[in-house]
Order: sequence, then C-alpha cells, then structure tokens
Amino acid sequence: MTGKQKSIVLVTVDCLRADHVGFMGYKRPTTPFLDSLAEESIVVPNAIVAGAPTYYSLPAILASRYPLALGRDVLGLGPDECTLTSSLKQGEYATAAFTAANPYISRRFGYDQGFDTFHDYLQDEPERLAIEDPNSPPAGLTSQLNRHLQKILPALGPLAAVYDELYFRYCQRITPVGPSLDALRRFPSADVIIDQAQAWIESVGEAPFFLWLHLMDPHSPYYPKEEALELMGETPITPFGARYLNSSWNRSDLGPRRMASRRNDIVALYDAGIRWVDSQLQRLIGMLRDSRRWDDCIFTLTADHGEEFLEHGGRYHSPSRLIEELIHVPLLLRVPGCGKREVSSTPFSLIHLAPTLLDAANRPIPANFEGVSHWSEFQSGSEFDRLAISECVAGCSNPFHPDHRIGSRVLSVRDVRFKLVLFFDPRSEQLYDLETDPGEESPLPANAERTVRCRLLNAAREHLRHSISSRDDRVRVQARLRELQLKWKKPADKASPVSFT
Repeated sequence: MTGKQKSIVLVTVDCLRADHVGFMGYKRPTTPFLDSLAEESIVVPNAIVAGAPTYYSLPAILASRYPLALGRDVLGLGPDECTLTSSLKQGEYATAAFTAANPYISRRFGYDQGFDTFHDYLQDEPERLAIEDPNSPPAGLTSQLNRHLQKILPALGPLAAVYDELYFRYCQRITPVGPSLDALRRFPSADVIIDQAQAWIESVGEAPFFLWLHLMDPHSPYYPKEEALELMGETPITPFGARYLNSSWNRSDLGPRRMASRRNDIVALYDAGIRWVDSQLQRLIGMLRDSRRWDDCIFTLTADHGEEFLEHGGRYHSPSRLIEELIHVPLLLRVPGCGKREVSSTPFSLIHLAPTLLDAANRPIPANFEGVSHWSEFQSGSEFDRLAISECVAGCSNPFHPDHRIGSRVLSVRDVRFKLVLFFDPRSEQLYDLETDPGEESPLPANAERTVRCRLLNAAREHLRHSISSRDDRVRVQARLRELQLKWKKPADKASPVSFT
C-alpha cells in the first residue's frame, strides 16, 4: 500500500436527531462550526441507524452487523468479533476510544476490544448507573407513606392528581440540589472528553490513528454547560430550576397534553448540549490543524439514535419504537481531497458506515461485514438503490438483565418514500408514506400501495432469514459465556486513571 495512511476520527453523539443540526436544516444555532465544516464535507441527508437505542445501534456502526444477528439475548460486540477497530489495528493504527460514561458501550459488552486505550469514565458499577434515577427523592418515612397512599389513590378520583402534584413539589423542595449545573450532570461533558483525546493524539506522534469519541451532552437528564446556554442566547437557569424541569419531564403520571407546556424549555436545554458538542469539536479540529494532522485525517460525525419530544406522545428514546425522530440521524463525512459532494437522498443505513470509512482510507474491508462501501457513490454523487432496515426488541428497558432482552422484535424497512414497521407480538404492520405524512401520523390503509407493501415485506422476510442462517454460533456462544463469567465474578476494583502508555 502506497502513500501516507489516513487517520480516522469517528464521533458518535448520543441522542442527536437529524433535524436539530444546522447542516440538516435546523434554524437554531446548534452547530455553527459543523455547518462550516459541512461546506467541505459529504453530508448524507438520509442516514438511518440499524437499531435503537444505543445498545442496538452501535454494533452496526463499529462491526457492520445488525444488532440482533447474534440473537436477541446477546448484547454488544462478541469476543474477537471483527470490527472497524480491529481492521485498523491490523494496519498498525494506534487506536483509542473515549466514551462519556454510557454503560451500554462499556468493557462489559466488548466495546474495548481492539483499542490500545479505552476510557469509558465508568468509575462505579455500570449496572447501577444504567438504572438509577438522578431525580429520585431521598428515601424515608415520607416516601414509605407515599407508597402506601398510592394504593388507595385510584379511589380518590380527581383528588389523586392533586395529591401527585403536591407530593412532587414537596419532593423537589426537600431534595438537596447541587451548586451548579455541572454538579447535577450525570455524564462527563464534551470538554472533558476532548481534553483526553487531544492528549492522546499528541502521545501517538506521527503514527496513523483511529479515535472514537462518544459524547453524551444532549442526553437526558438535560444539564448543559452554562457556557453553552450563553452561546445559544438562552436565559441562565438555576440548578434548582433545571432539576425541577428535568424531574417534571420525567414524570410518568402526566400525559402529553400537560407535558407540552414544558417542551420548549426542555428542547432549549437539549439544544444547548448539542451546541457544546459543536464548540468542543471545533477545539479538537483546531488542534489537528495546528499539528498538521488534519490534512491526513478522515472525520465523521453521526449519532446512535435521536430523541423524542412528544411528537408521538413520548419522551426520550423508547426501546420499542422505530419512529423517524429516533432512527434518522445526521451523518457528516470529511475526507481530505474530496470536498463537498451532493449525495443521494436514498436511505443510507449505518450498517454501511464502517466499510465506507475503510474504503475511504484505502484499507481492506472484512469479508464478514454485513454492510458494503458506498464510497464510490459518495464521490461520484451517483444513486445507490438500497433499503434501510432497523430493528429493536420491544420493552428492553434495562438490558443489563438478559431476560429483559427476550421481548418481541420490532422491525422497520425504509426506502426513499415509504416505511414499513412490523410488530411481532401482537402481529401488526404499519405502512407510511413519508412524502405525504413525514410525521408518521396516519398509516396507510391495508389495501393501499400493495406493490410497495409486498416489496418491503419481502425485504423484511429476507433480512430475518439471512439473520438466522448466517448467525456466527462461535461468537454467539463466546458472548454468552462472557456474560456468565461477569455474573459469577466478584465486583472489580474501580477503574484506574487513564494512561496513554
């Protein structure tokens, strides 16, 4: 292989939906730096995740493999599974990952394999971090009394709602609050991650490198940096006000109508998180330019999934839904010497991202990758005729418990105009015309678009058949054994500080 090898920076931003970034048409100033970078980059207008949420999205991004291909009970990457990282490692790349304390992409699920440096900022037990509620009031006699009262509230009629509201406000008043938004934040902010990434890049010298950053700033609970609120022109918010707003948004006893009054304030906090990511990526790329590494660096930004703000009555990112707000994500790809290109509006599944990046870096593509490179189509601007398939397991709200993963499958098949969503328990299907109904508000009648429906159903059937027939039983068994070993193993010591040696 001739010529200097290109380094690769992959940034995945948790919960970043496509329609909240400027280069995808958003009007608020969430991504001014990335918007400028888009002028010299490839912007994919219809990037679709292969699964949602995070634990069903990342296997496709890093391993070019559908999330349920090893079975619904297997989560994460299989031991020794071929990935983008391992492929580059074979090419003598230095490799590092800095992920902002998302427990679902930790060592526990195999995401450290292939990385020389892997720092996930998980100082506590990942399982506890995955299920804790940062807005919960302290336990005590009042909490015990409330649990008893909850049993008789249904008999109180309208008074039950009054009681719930009063108890909520009482809990907010008595629960201690930190002195700043920083003290409330559940995940390390982007500046912390970028500081570590810059130090690592400086440590590798002139070697080609692969750097993966997973940033959590837009993720709930929404506690952005105060500087980000200033950059967005937002009115400052007190720690108590921010916690009260997040706790209100998190309430299960309020329906969408009562939640609607809080939506704009929540979106403002979410958008500020995106703006902080933008400002810190500007700092990272500025460092790459100053060190003259930028001219040999491929940079790509995308997301693991989006976020819902009541569009379909929901909040956050339900593991049972494959609506556009959750599966349509931004994708920006900057390759030295390529420049801006017009890209087909045909859906581009992120199952194809890893092979496309390897092709752009002139590296061989593993034969067992499910996806294929679209680098030539990106360069030429030609059409690519492919469907985007996404899948998840209904009700998998805490996948640390294997029995939570054995729910019914949800599957969507998307072309440039139509989207078919299949539910397997109970069995049903919904076909949407995204051209006339972009909000997915009204499924088409069962007898409408029969040819389209048949084509998408056949694609779903072929996907399921291939997923089962091509299953790698060796990797599957190894993944299950790894999880059993973790279950039997004594709790590990807390993670040691990051080291670049």
